[in-house]
Amino acid sequence: KGQNRGERGRGRGGWQGGRQSVSEEMPKYITVSTFAQARAAEIKAMLKAVTQKSSNSLVFQTLPRHMRRRAMSHNIKRLPRRLQEIAKKEKKEQSKTKCRKARRRHINLVAEFNRRQRKNIWLETHIWHAKRFHMIKKWGYCLGDSPTEKCYRACYRAMTKHCLLQDLSYYCCLELTGKENELLKQLARICSIDTGLTFEEACCLSGRFEGSLNLYRADRYPEDMLGPVTFIWKPRDGSENRHLWIWMHPAVKQDILRELQAIFQCSEPEEIYIPEPVTSIQEEKQMDVVLSPGKKRKKEDKEGEKAVPVKKIIGDGTRDPCQSYSWVSQATGIVISDRTMEILRYRLIGPLSHSVLTETLKAASLQTEKADSETELNNWWVENCKDSAKVSLHERQSAIFELLQGISSPSEMPPGTILGLTVGDPRVNLPKKKTKTMPDFKKFQDNDKVRHLYLAGVPVDCAHSFIWNQDICKNVTENKISEQELNHMRAQLLVPGSHLDLGPSESKIPILLVQQPGKVAGEDLPGWGSGWDIYLPKGWGMAFWIPFIYRGVRVGGLQEALKHSEYQRTPHTPNDFPDCQAGMQFAKELEASLLEKFKRRPPAKRANYVKLGTLSPFICPWGQLTKNWEGRMIASGEFVHPTSPHPDHCATEGQSSCGPETEVVKESSPETGEVETTMEITSSEDALKTEDATGTQDISERDQTMTASDFIVLRSQKVLMQLSAWCYPTAGKDRRIRLISRLGQKELTEDVFLPMLMRYPRALVWVHLSLLRKGNPELHAMICIPTKDDLLRLSKDKLFCGPQEPRHRDIFKQKVQKLKEEKKKKKKKDNMKAIESDPTSFPDKETTEEYEDLILGLWPDALPDVTSHCSRTLLGYVTRGDFSLAVGCGEALGFVSLTGLLYMLHNQPADKKGLVLLRSPASLQYRFARLNIEV
Repeated sequence: KGQNRGERGRGRGGWQGGRQSVSEEMPKYITVSTFAQARAAEIKAMLKAVTQKSSNSLVFQTLPRHMRRRAMSHNIKRLPRRLQEIAKKEKKEQSKTKCRKARRRHINLVAEFNRRQRKNIWLETHIWHAKRFHMIKKWGYCLGDSPTEKCYRACYRAMTKHCLLQDLSYYCCLELTGKENELLKQLARICSIDTGLTFEEACCLSGRFEGSLNLYRADRYPEDMLGPVTFIWKPRDGSENRHLWIWMHPAVKQDILRELQAIFQCSEPEEIYIPEPVTSIQEEKQMDVVLSPGKKRKKEDKEGEKAVPVKKIIGDGTRDPCQSYSWVSQATGIVISDRTMEILRYRLIGPLSHSVLTETLKAASLQTEKADSETELNNWWVENCKDSAKVSLHERQSAIFELLQGISSPSEMPPGTILGLTVGDPRVNLPKKKTKTMPDFKKFQDNDKVRHLYLAGVPVDCAHSFIWNQDICKNVTENKISEQELNHMRAQLLVPGSHLDLGPSESKIPILLVQQPGKVAGEDLPGWGSGWDIYLPKGWGMAFWIPFIYRGVRVGGLQEALKHSEYQRTPHTPNDFPDCQAGMQFAKELEASLLEKFKRRPPAKRANYVKLGTLSPFICPWGQLTKNWEGRMIASGEFVHPTSPHPDHCATEGQSSCGPETEVVKESSPETGEVETTMEITSSEDALKTEDATGTQDISERDQTMTASDFIVLRSQKVLMQLSAWCYPTAGKDRRIRLISRLGQKELTEDVFLPMLMRYPRALVWVHLSLLRKGNPELHAMICIPTKDDLLRLSKDKLFCGPQEPRHRDIFKQKVQKLKEEKKKKKKKDNMKAIESDPTSFPDKETTEEYEDLILGLWPDALPDVTSHCSRTLLGYVTRGDFSLAVGCGEALGFVSLTGLLYMLHNQPADKKGLVLLRSPASLQYRFARLNIEV
């Protein structure tokens, strides 16, 4: 037993041969004083550790349980005497702040809310959202991201069958005022008729319809994308000046504002007017200041008044009155005004938006007498009611608004229809309890008025609204009846719960209703996601929000807006605009967050993307994708044309002298047993050399003329319609000929697509993909070209899901391990302080710097040819993908290279046009998908 125990303990400094080893160097005796002096530092540290507590708990919490008393937490004298001094240091001096009842007063809450809005602006519905949503800080706002309750399917049902409400007040509005010719002349420089509608479209210019377009830098189309916008012209009112609202996402506001200032030469701001803060009579009696703890709040305290500037929350309470929000051009007289947060914007989505609107809002009643001579309440409305023409216009607008109850869905109205209206206070029409509004089928009558509204739309004069007048909006905002006064009036009703009739004191609010057409592109789900946008004056946010909630609508946040655009298959701002600065910034932030999440997991518990053949799992290298495809076509000479029909756009000088085509890995269709095979690359240096060989010498001449993004997104309607027709199979069992879309389109021949290819050599195309069978596409999934063997197996076996990618070899694993060992050696040497004595033992500085950016499982920044890295040629990437509740299969949205798309369509058989492969970044399995371009 002893021998076994001794053998088991050998080599660990324990038992040897059954006897405890005794060191021969141990002294036979020690001097106590010398030994204690040598141990003085250790004894001092030990005594210090005994007197100090090491835990985060308080002193009274460290006592034994039988000695703990609740009174000890606030009365130090009840503690043992040895602990009283420590407890006195722990106990902070009590701040003489207000009690909770005083802090919760409205006047003090407003001051606290203003202080918290200095960095991120709050919407008027912020407090309502903060209690029910996950809040995030984005674009200078504090916005609701998604509800705290489970509502993914419920929000989809609301968009499909009932109504979903969203607060879009964070969208920015720029108002342009000036002569129509001057405005159109300069605005034509930042848009193109090639992409669709422009500011000069007759239906939009009259003020009847809302328009949408993409803005570019002046005279730079199709490069230098600024971002998507929607615009509304104010109907003509007889004056020579026209008013134009341009609505945009806050991520693209600064770029568009700078460009508008440049083209209109608006460099000098208008005279800044500092309005006095609007306060009610009750609030004037109180003081809205925040003082430091320990000081009494007196009205005469001058220090308290200077501590925090008092701001009244009406709409945007954070707007600095000393900052300019309007710019004027001395040459043309055009004025650019920033009306962000001055006009609120709500969106109702769903087929029952009409029912919610008509139940909540009631047209304002006519008024010819002033409510009170002391206030200016409804003075503007009284003056307008004296004009018979304006009264007649209001009655026609009210009649059209009532006709909306006879329309089953907003998609039946002409797209972008605008209806102006003046409504009464919606707080008066609140139901007794929350109910779900349903349509009244008795009003669904097929009469001539409803039929005329279908065909002709809203007349031009009925699109007029007083919301364009800033003085009227200011009057409406300042003279709003407070909730306190309204509740006091309700309390004085003889019959509790009965209708509250305010009479002449009821506010009249000008609004603007804009129809959203929903899904207009493609064949399936026409009109899905249609609804109405409501524009309101500031200060009336919650007064309209709560009545909408009481009609049973479901509220969505940013995630629901993302899903709404995903089901509509439209690009979402700024996620799906990689060619503008906002899209690039979004991609960088997303990459940083995904990389941080990847690093938090241990190496053994995360995917090795090098072995999976995924070069860029966290960001889409659009520039390199388009560049590699251009190099492949130039090197192969397959699509080379002797003359360029559009030299201004392509600038293809010297392309014939580009280097040879990059080596493409032989395409194969491995069987199930071949998954374990590896695709070896000799070294990373060879991969990088292959990348550098793809025509970098002569293409650099054109790189100087390209934008910083080095690629463009194709938005030409004519070209996209042609590509959409080519993506459909024209023969076989999967034949789906679209007679309307293919009418007048040309066949896929080199004479047709070569000019297209030469004009847009580095272009991306927005595509929609639907999986043929099972599978769920993920973010940054790869879109690849199937081989002939893949298509052959699919035609023979209908249950064939797709091929698999052979596993790659991690060529950076040894370098990462070497770098890790070198860091350990350096740390060990630093601890031993041997840097000066033995400098040659340290790792080479150049070697350390060469591999310091390596992360196990990821490729470094210098990527090889992204198109030929895997067994299937890469065509593009997915920007959004998920299982679609609308069609019952996986769907994805993304971009593909125009050159690669034409190459694939040119070589695919007629019955397999538009078939591609999808592969998630962390998977080796390819899935078949159908590629469509919806225009």
